Amino acid sequence: MFDDLPSDLERLQTLRVWHAMWVQRIDTKIAAVRQRQDEAEYGRRNRPAPAEWIVELGIGARRPPLQVHAGDCYLAGSRRRPVDRDEARRLLAGGLRACGHCQPDVALHIID
Repeated sequence: MFDDLPSDLERLQTLRVWHAMWVQRIDTKIAAVRQRQDEAEYGRRNRPAPAEWIVELGIGARRPPLQVHAGDCYLAGSRRRPVDRDEARRLLAGGLRACGHCQPDVALHIID
């Protein structure tokens, strides 16, 4: 039936060890891929909700606020902090500049 296999015991045992080694490598890789997928799924399920509003901050120790943005605005810089709706309205009413792209003043019904 399996005529293509060697006929002596020593070579058959060598083939068995070689194949067992490959099965072990494959099993290890499968476990690593499953762990990565599980971690990615855990990250997707437990990701915090994006901020509804963000304040872009300036440079320096005091980091003064520069602009108010919608939470999904791609023009907001990397220095930012999330704010709630009330604080965003308060900052805009206090004279802080609104982003010209996402227009949070319009979305928050702030009239100049």
